[in-house]
Amino acid sequence: MEIRRDILWRVYLGFIGMVALCLLILGKALYIQRFQGNYWRSMSDSMHQRIMELDADRGTIYSEDGQMLSTSLPQFDIYIDFLAEGLRDKEGRIFKNHVDSFSIALADYFSDKSSAQYKKELQAAYKSKSRYYSLKKKLSFEQYKAFRNFPLVKLGRNKSGVIVEVNSKRLSPFGLLANRTIGLSREHIASNGKTKKQNVGLERTYDSLLSGQKGQRLVRFIAGGAVPIEGFQVEPENGKDVFTTLDVNMQDIAENALLKMMVKSESLYGTCIVMETKTGKIKAIANLGRRPDGSYWEDDNYALRVTEPGSTIKLATLLAVLDKGTSNLDDMVEVGTAGNMMVGPRNVNDAERSPKPVLTVKECFAHSSNVGMSKLAMKAFADDPAAFRKYLHKYHLDVRSPIDLSNIPTPQLAPLEKKSGGLMNMVTMSFGYALQVSPLHTLTLYNAIANNGRMMKPYLVNSIQRNGIVIQQFSPEVMDEKIGDESAITAARQSMEAVVTEGTGKPAFKDMPFAVAGKTGTAHVADGNIKYHDGVYQASFAGYFPANDPQYSCIVVIRSKPHAALHYGGTLAGPVFREVATKIYAMYVQKKDPSMYAIRIDSSSYFYAGSATGIKTVYRTLGVAYSDSVMDKEWSHVFADNHQPVMKSNPVRKQVMPNVKGMGLKDALYLLESMGLKVTIRGRGKIVTQSVMPGTGLAKGLTVVLELSGV
Repeated sequence: MEIRRDILWRVYLGFIGMVALCLLILGKALYIQRFQGNYWRSMSDSMHQRIMELDADRGTIYSEDGQMLSTSLPQFDIYIDFLAEGLRDKEGRIFKNHVDSFSIALADYFSDKSSAQYKKELQAAYKSKSRYYSLKKKLSFEQYKAFRNFPLVKLGRNKSGVIVEVNSKRLSPFGLLANRTIGLSREHIASNGKTKKQNVGLERTYDSLLSGQKGQRLVRFIAGGAVPIEGFQVEPENGKDVFTTLDVNMQDIAENALLKMMVKSESLYGTCIVMETKTGKIKAIANLGRRPDGSYWEDDNYALRVTEPGSTIKLATLLAVLDKGTSNLDDMVEVGTAGNMMVGPRNVNDAERSPKPVLTVKECFAHSSNVGMSKLAMKAFADDPAAFRKYLHKYHLDVRSPIDLSNIPTPQLAPLEKKSGGLMNMVTMSFGYALQVSPLHTLTLYNAIANNGRMMKPYLVNSIQRNGIVIQQFSPEVMDEKIGDESAITAARQSMEAVVTEGTGKPAFKDMPFAVAGKTGTAHVADGNIKYHDGVYQASFAGYFPANDPQYSCIVVIRSKPHAALHYGGTLAGPVFREVATKIYAMYVQKKDPSMYAIRIDSSSYFYAGSATGIKTVYRTLGVAYSDSVMDKEWSHVFADNHQPVMKSNPVRKQVMPNVKGMGLKDALYLLESMGLKVTIRGRGKIVTQSVMPGTGLAKGLTVVLELSGV
């Protein structure tokens, strides 16, 4: 009996203990819920909520006449929160009623899956209660506008659960044109070996202005992603717009002229810069490098790369000796006919033997005699070679270019003190070696001569604007009011004109319709793994036009392939300069007779297509009468009726292949790439055939081949 009572007591005691423990737990739970609930809920929020940054819309870079050179296009990522209240309400009635029509709309519009497959995936995501289901990524604005009208989506976010995230893609509407100077994001290898993207060119220099101010958004992290919390958002401040000095037409002229010669000569790289004489504005800056497959691309800013310039630096030598007063243009210089001569401490060679043993100073420059120019330098600076550097400093050839770009290299000059081999270096510098300067340095000097001795700062940006309002204006700046006395400047101009009329530039500029002035340059290249004996040359031509009233200065620099047949400045760079100067002169300098615009169009063959606004602008500028039935449409076809252009609308529909026949490449690329198509180009001129027929339905990622021909 005692044993039984003892067992019961233990059972009762254990039961009482369990009840007490349960009451304690229940009491603690009630205490936490009623008195500490807000505290723990806030702790939960703080652990599962974050402030995310919102990128601002990056500003646009424009040409001087307002054409887009670099802009951002919105891209839309679409997600669905399948725990949204509207989708779960009344046992998911809204979802079940709309999933079929929603799947059909997705399949019909995007054509990448069947409606049955879309429905299956959506139902699986709904069943798994996914809160961040990725439906579509990188939709264009046109695709997003269509998507907003899909069944389910148009019910609104609360009922559809649709979450939209907007990102930006940087786009260069003109493709290759000035691509390196504008500077879209480029990949590079960081110090840790990883591939990163980095802006270059104007995109980098003006990054802080283009970027704007980022916004903030409070989001709650859940499995698979983050859901924004409404009401907790600071909107970003969009970036400012940069208006450059670049002229799209001049840039196109420079790019095409340079590319033509690069392909013909199979050269390694080249650059062409056009500067407005009176202001220092850079109107065009082309940079082309050869790829392993033989094609060319704007892969580096060769306009700023410092190299041994060769004979174009002889302008600095000529100015120095004239300014110092040790020589005059008509002075005679003995150069011999052997093609080489000891000048001071070194033997100097000429590229070609002189036709006569004695040349005037002007003839030495015109015929690019290394012997003659080095003897002039010896006469002026033999006693004090370091004094030559003072003149190079006066011409701003020993300091970085002040152009508004980042990472500008510094010129390299060999020492000119006598104890450091200064005399040898000075003689060598006089004809373009033992110093390294960029093509832009050389052009800035030549532009100063064209501008009567006034050296202008080269610049690329006219203004910074926000919503069409100018907030910062850049004006021409004078670097040096006078780099030499009047007589030296006049003599230099006469000598540069002699280069073209009787010297090394004569073959390239024969029968020019207007006068130009300049200087050829040819330098053996020793750079990196390339040695002087490898037969690689840097050919150049720098000058200005028209010679009697300079409006523009230009430099062309091309690095040849090893042992190339074309490698002299007059034969490789000169023809590029000629083409650029001729076309710019015809378009911008020559005073045209208005009667020349009374164009009579051949009705049987005339056909064109493109941007309606652009076509109208051309006709109005040229004074051509035309018939317009386009009204406010964006794209148009033009044909001739009774010798008069007639504009008609060229309709463009979503997800339907447009008719791009007759368009120029710029318009066709813009239109097709904005529709998400990939484009392959063959030929030059305007488009004559397209691989996908107009009116064909489009699939995502489709490649269209365009054949170009004619002018």
